[in-house]
Amino acid sequence: MLEVNNLSVSIGGRYLIKDLSFVLNAGDKLAIIGEEGNGKSTLLKAIMGVCDYAEINGNINYKSNRIGYLEQSMSDIYLKKSVYNYLFKDDNDYYENISNFYKYLELIKLSDSVLNQQINTLSGGEKVKISILKLLIKEYDILFLDEPTNDLDIETLEWLENFINKTNKPIIYVSHDETLLSNTANIILHLEQIKKKTECRYTLLKIDYDTYVSQRLRAIDKQAQIAKSEKRDFNKKQERLRQIMQKVEHQQNTITRQDPHGAAVLKKKMHTLKSQEKRLEDMDLTEMPDVEESIYFNFDDVFIPRTKNIININIPELKIGNKTLSNNIKLDIVGNVHLCIIGKNGIGKSTLIKHIYNQIKDREDIKVGYMPQMYEDILNEYEYVLDFVSPSGSKSDITLARTYLGNMKFTREEMMSKIAYLSNGTKAKLFLVKLVLDKCDVLVLDEPTRNVSPLSNPVIREVLNKYKGTIISISHDRKYISEVIDSLYILTPSGLIKEK
Repeated sequence: MLEVNNLSVSIGGRYLIKDLSFVLNAGDKLAIIGEEGNGKSTLLKAIMGVCDYAEINGNINYKSNRIGYLEQSMSDIYLKKSVYNYLFKDDNDYYENISNFYKYLELIKLSDSVLNQQINTLSGGEKVKISILKLLIKEYDILFLDEPTNDLDIETLEWLENFINKTNKPIIYVSHDETLLSNTANIILHLEQIKKKTECRYTLLKIDYDTYVSQRLRAIDKQAQIAKSEKRDFNKKQERLRQIMQKVEHQQNTITRQDPHGAAVLKKKMHTLKSQEKRLEDMDLTEMPDVEESIYFNFDDVFIPRTKNIININIPELKIGNKTLSNNIKLDIVGNVHLCIIGKNGIGKSTLIKHIYNQIKDREDIKVGYMPQMYEDILNEYEYVLDFVSPSGSKSDITLARTYLGNMKFTREEMMSKIAYLSNGTKAKLFLVKLVLDKCDVLVLDEPTRNVSPLSNPVIREVLNKYKGTIISISHDRKYISEVIDSLYILTPSGLIKEK
């Protein structure tokens, strides 16, 4: 249904992908994975033919199929529109599409009252739902989804998984949600930047995600073991040859002129040894695997005892403007608790967590760090990366910041970059670096893992699981909830309910 032949994509001379070819057939669910900045979204746009900032070569055959595209975030031009205008304006097949609207509305757990709302009044998850709904209404032949799970509540995530699995439409999608990848993908396209991000490489396999990850790790480990073993053997042979050559060289230096035959024998022997040395140097040894290195970070010297009171929440009415979201919200949070709040889209989770942060951010007895859902809420105050992570500007703070940024696999260019030029995943890692450098003992996190690659997220979960401070978070990441969280609450219209 879609053919891609010898596709190459580059930006400013740097290749993101070279000579990619594949055929997408009915029922194929191709997941694009890779670290931040490796070109996953750019590749989607390049195949779509809507990428105006990259150089693109190759052949793409859509075979008359209509492609529906879910952008990573909704364009600003739609935000002031009503949902109705977004879905149906300039619609030549209004009556057919309004029928599809009601067909999918219940499935996606929305009310038809949403039609009258302006898009900018919707929650992040509701915006994603509306965007998905538009694709379903139009009944496209092939779907391209760029981070379709961003901000979706767990109920809708499960619906999306079910939809992807049941539809026969080919789907290409970018996702950081490991559970979604595990449950839906049957083809994996892994984009990498190797040799310190100077070369690109891709792996394309018809395989499920969990099998791909396990096979990849085994292959890397096997290659590393073989490379180490061959290197040890090489070093032993080289050392043994060096010792023999030194012995022969010593004999050549001490042999007398009265023994020309002996000198000739030693010369011939040295010639043989040098030939052996040349053959040894020309040996084709197995190289150590060249893969993108994992991120590394850790919170040092952070500990809050369980007896420490962090905040006592009592909110009779949680509102946005004149709209009441929830009532009678009561919650006591203490030290060294890893807490997560879940709930349906639009129920007010981000509003609640902002309220919590504002109540505790100026406390002198704790150091509070905050990662908002919309990174720009904080990052718009800073122009450059180092402005944000080392605001003092001192040489020692900048050096320390660069070390931590390097551990998070920031390139030198990214360290010196304007924040506006970074991908969302890189911005998420920037916040994590800031939380570590500020030695925060209370973390207020709104969807901390949603923009980070599925290959880096296990590291983040492991670090947060071991964190000895307090975590107050919102997440729909099911692996994050199962591996990091020890106290789970559901926000409902009538307040918070603790999950047993």
